Amino acid sequence: MKSVSELLRVGPGPVDLSAIDPRGTPGLPGRKSDPKAWSRTALDELGPHLGDLQQRLYAEAKKTGSRRRVLLVLQAMDCGGKDGTITRVVGELNPLGLRIVGFGPPTAEELSHHFLWRIRNALPPDGYVGIFNRSHYEDVLVVRVHGLVPARTWRARYDQINRFEQGLIEDGVTLVKVMLHISYEEQGQRLLERLDDPTKYWKYNPADVNERERWAQYQQAYADALTRCSTPVAPWYVVPADRKWYRNWAVAHLLKEALEGLDLAYPEPDFDVAGERRRLLASIPHK
Repeated sequence: MKSVSELLRVGPGPVDLSAIDPRGTPGLPGRKSDPKAWSRTALDELGPHLGDLQQRLYAEAKKTGSRRRVLLVLQAMDCGGKDGTITRVVGELNPLGLRIVGFGPPTAEELSHHFLWRIRNALPPDGYVGIFNRSHYEDVLVVRVHGLVPARTWRARYDQINRFEQGLIEDGVTLVKVMLHISYEEQGQRLLERLDDPTKYWKYNPADVNERERWAQYQQAYADALTRCSTPVAPWYVVPADRKWYRNWAVAHLLKEALEGLDLAYPEPDFDVAGERRRLLASIPHK
């Protein structure tokens, strides 16, 4: 059987998002009578394994000076589930080895620099798992759709992004780039939920309805970014995200496969374990 990453990885050639079912469940191991409950259980069972892999990554950097780290990049349309994915999937990890960064509209200082400047400043330290809620891809998505820079500027950014990511790989970063793919209909329902629940009013932004009018433009911008910037060393994965339970399961497995691919092991001790045990026992008063 193919792995989840193999099934969700963007293949060669132009990407057609309309051909990817947002309610699909690629890689799901069999039909489930209660898929939501099954997904919760599956994530609970996977959590300790993810935590162990993360600890190995952290220990390796701490004891050996390894530069290796993992960066999960999450991109999606509004209401695509980035926050929910982070809460459910990344919540299984130790916060002491995590760096989560959300990218909103750039500040005046950020605009005074190259568009990758703020991204470089947010990279995870050695041994960490980093999470980007939105990323440098906003500069070929919202910037393109809203015409914030000339077309020649955002078009040049695809190659700049590819070179930047190649450099990250060479510096020890394992990139996991995920687009959470929701449908126009599902986005509308999620926006309605925010208006129907007073506890979610704070999440609602009237501008989101205006952005829905640009849906087709965003879909094309995403398709071009996926096509131009899915490379052998830094591929894109498209996760069908209308079903939240599947979205969480799939992203968790993409992260698991990335960590397992590093073949992580706890560092060997640089001291005499038996000798230290004897010394420690000798220091403990006997009753």
